[in-house]
Amino acid sequence: MKIPSSTNGFDNFQTPPLALEPLLPFIKRKWIIWECAAGKRYLSSFLESQGHQVIASDVLTGENFLTYEPDKYDCIITNPPFSIKQKFLHRCYQLGKPFALLLPLTTLETRKRQALFKKHGIEIILFDKRINFETPSGKSSSSWFATAWFTSGLEIGQQLTFVSLKACEDKYSQQLKLL
Repeated sequence: MKIPSSTNGFDNFQTPPLALEPLLPFIKRKWIIWECAAGKRYLSSFLESQGHQVIASDVLTGENFLTYEPDKYDCIITNPPFSIKQKFLHRCYQLGKPFALLLPLTTLETRKRQALFKKHGIEIILFDKRINFETPSGKSSSSWFATAWFTSGLEIGQQLTFVSLKACEDKYSQQLKLL
């Protein structure tokens, strides 16, 4: 599949509201939700239509998630720019509020992110198919990568187990020597 080109960069992909459906059972009605990478506000509008109070902001409104924090909110839900997903994850954990970030599955691949997940915990909601994001050109396109909701504090009830491949290799080597 061809990666869409954009004059706005590869981070300007808008999320269809359908992607929020799996999260709805875990979002408390009384929570004020901060949608901190709101873009065209598709997620914010859908959450509001479901009766949730939402604070929508992004760098275009002058509120940079990495440096700004609203006075009052209970949860963060957004599709952050993938190019700075590490910074968004770190900031979410630093703020200590429940969060759900829509991220590519490759988010699991790096040592730094795995260290964050081991230290703070993570619960992931996987989709059975890829999401059709709105591309920078305004067209809807099936994604060339799989995404999932990476959550913390929503009490989803499912976890992942992380292992050290080095420890497995060492154990395997020891077992081979015994044979």
